[in-house]
Amino acid sequence: MTVELATVLPVALAIMAIVCNGMAFFSECAAFDRVARNAVRLYATVPAYGEAPAQAEENILHLLQQRFSAPNQTVAVMREDAGGYSKYTATLTFAPTLFGINLRQEVFGVQLPTVSHSASLTVDTYKPGMLL
Repeated sequence: MTVELATVLPVALAIMAIVCNGMAFFSECAAFDRVARNAVRLYATVPAYGEAPAQAEENILHLLQQRFSAPNQTVAVMREDAGGYSKYTATLTFAPTLFGINLRQEVFGVQLPTVSHSASLTVDTYKPGMLL
């Protein structure tokens, strides 16, 4: 039985680590979708007077970095303008952990992959008081 336990235990721990990382990633994706789209609605739909779209992009990034500040997560925001509309794409990059302990990015010369998730929202930036 000891030999069987010694053989099965590392495999069981590896499977548990994969499942825990998967569930943590899906949980963060659900929260990221909600927070990213709300941040775009808050900062990009009606920018403040004299505020450039780059400032709205920076505000969205700052809000997302506050919410997703774990050491194994990074956030990026990109804006594309086309035909009077602005498309904001926020990306969350998630690195696997070992039950909350950060892993090295490389094991025996094999690069551990990170996973990413993107949320996009296209808005019409309306500035009150401007004539078109």
